[in-house]
Amino acid sequence: MIIFLVLALSLTALILATTVFGQGNEVVAGYLLLIGFLGVALSTYVLFQTRRRILRLRIVAPSITTTIECKKCGFKSVREFQRGDYIFKEVEPCQKCSDKMLITAISREVKEKERVPSRLV
Repeated sequence: MIIFLVLALSLTALILATTVFGQGNEVVAGYLLLIGFLGVALSTYVLFQTRRRILRLRIVAPSITTTIECKKCGFKSVREFQRGDYIFKEVEPCQKCSDKMLITAISREVKEKERVPSRLV
C-alpha cells in the first residue's frame, strides 16, 4: 500500500516540476524532477521484486495417482486420481481376464527438496 502512495507522490512531484519549470524556477524544478524519478524508479523496482517473490512462492499441487489391481490375475495399472476414487472400489474390467479390478492404493508423489551440502571450513 505504501508503495502506491510513494508512486503517487513521485508522479505528483514530476507534474509539479513541469509547472515550476514553466514559472522560471529551474533549481526547484530540478530537485522535484530528481525526487520524482527516484521515487518512480524505487517504487517500480519494489513492485517487480514483490511480484517475483509471489510467483516464486506459488504452491504446486502434487500429482495424485490411483493404483488399480486385479485380484484374479494380479494385473496392476496406475492412472491419475479421479474424483470419487476410494480404496476397494470396483472399477473397469481387467484387460487380461475381464474380471472386475479394485483400487488398492491412492498415493501422492512427494518431491524431495534439493539439499545444499554443507562445506567444512
